[in-house]
Amino acid sequence: MSSAAIRSIGFTILLGLCAPAVSSAQCMPGDCNQTGSLDAGDPICVLLCTVGLSAAGADCDCAADCNCSGTPLEASDAICTILRLIDALPVDSWAASCGNGVIDAANEDCDDGNRSAGDGCSPDCTIESAAGLCAGVTVATAPVVTSEIVATGLSSPVQLTAVALDTRRLFVVEQRGRVRILEDGVVLPTVFLDIESLVAGPETASERGLLGLAFHPDHAANGRFFVNYTRAGDGATVIARYQTTDDPDVADPSSARVLLVIDQPAANHNGGQIAFGPDGLLYVGTGDGGGGGDPLETAQDDASLLGKILRLDVDVDVPPYYSVPAANPAAATGAPPGLVWAKGVRNPWRFRFDRATGDLYIGDVGQGQIEEIDFQPASSAGGENYGWDIFEGTRCHEPNPGEDCPDPDPGFTAPIVEYPHAEGCSVTGGFTYRGCALPSLHGAYFYADFCTAFVRTFEVFAGTPILQADVTSAFGGIRRISAFGEDARGELYVVSLDGTIRKMIPAR
Repeated sequence: MSSAAIRSIGFTILLGLCAPAVSSAQCMPGDCNQTGSLDAGDPICVLLCTVGLSAAGADCDCAADCNCSGTPLEASDAICTILRLIDALPVDSWAASCGNGVIDAANEDCDDGNRSAGDGCSPDCTIESAAGLCAGVTVATAPVVTSEIVATGLSSPVQLTAVALDTRRLFVVEQRGRVRILEDGVVLPTVFLDIESLVAGPETASERGLLGLAFHPDHAANGRFFVNYTRAGDGATVIARYQTTDDPDVADPSSARVLLVIDQPAANHNGGQIAFGPDGLLYVGTGDGGGGGDPLETAQDDASLLGKILRLDVDVDVPPYYSVPAANPAAATGAPPGLVWAKGVRNPWRFRFDRATGDLYIGDVGQGQIEEIDFQPASSAGGENYGWDIFEGTRCHEPNPGEDCPDPDPGFTAPIVEYPHAEGCSVTGGFTYRGCALPSLHGAYFYADFCTAFVRTFEVFAGTPILQADVTSAFGGIRRISAFGEDARGELYVVSLDGTIRKMIPAR
């Protein structure tokens, strides 16, 4: 549901609760408006307490106002989100702050926790795709979609990405070890990067290969990008930095700087995703090392880098070409354990940040029961434990695989969405749509299943999935969905391991 729709509903509720109405946004002098304060005896606060939407422990940025008999509201509470969306918080008791990671719906279109340009949310907290990037794009008014083929004949593509603000080119990762450029619907004959000789590819094991590519947020100035691949010979995971040449369509293979090498005890569950967060740091997804059932218990082992989401500061020009961010949960332990940002994942096959909110969505492939999407809000300080291999989704894996866990440990973070293997067998994480052509779909997260090829969406409201839908029919029967991609405008693409790429477009 859009902010405008929620705001309209909210005002209707407020005007019904607070009477008589004095002005369009003011119910009673000093009550339920933007110039006074909300008191515990006000009708809206009485309603909040009655339905149990107050919570202790924080101040909702409005100090002691609207605290419902001394119980403050937390900024993350659902009702605080609603109050912001309907402009019902008093502006003289909380201050909007662009770049703080919390969207002030009355004054901001987005807030991804920084003041950077080119990441989808501008330095003044407006959606960048709503400005120059969207020039000339036809905007659809209805959220009805179809798709069109934009490329065929690629060799086992596993990722599609773009450089920030570059609306001409798409970069496609081929699993055997090459990166190709798709420009204006044509695959360029010149290969951007070829490291096939360094890569243990799918010919050695189906889940190995060149698996991830991420351009530095300041790539236009420094030419840097990063890759994630399994190494020829032993299959170890390698995170390396490369540089483009003077020709932006050609990388320099001799510029490689290896940041991390992570031994892999088996050939599967390599993870592979790398992505820059809104904080400018590099996030790396690692699988549990494979073998089925996490036999080495790596995902819950704080000393292991396997089964984790890692976070690195890569703006370092001397070996090892990275540092441990001071705000990482275990930074004090140093590298490598200090790199761990979150743990308890089995094989995170594609995670992405919402370019508008900074929220993180993680598609984690299950064992034999459940596929899951994990969610980390932009306000998180890290340290989440997504449960594997104690949990598989919300079901026990140890000691009783497949059974419902009767008493979940509160230290684990449950998936925001899960589905059983009756519906699929390998989740492919996707993107939150923030493109130009379909603004009515802003906030919808798209994901798929590799085995059954469904495509589904949902939105997150106050930490809860809403508006869940199946949109498989829009994607032309595409099979073996290995990835979703996003161009510089935020438009969405679906990638098939069979070599085809489709772009989501408005239905005509």
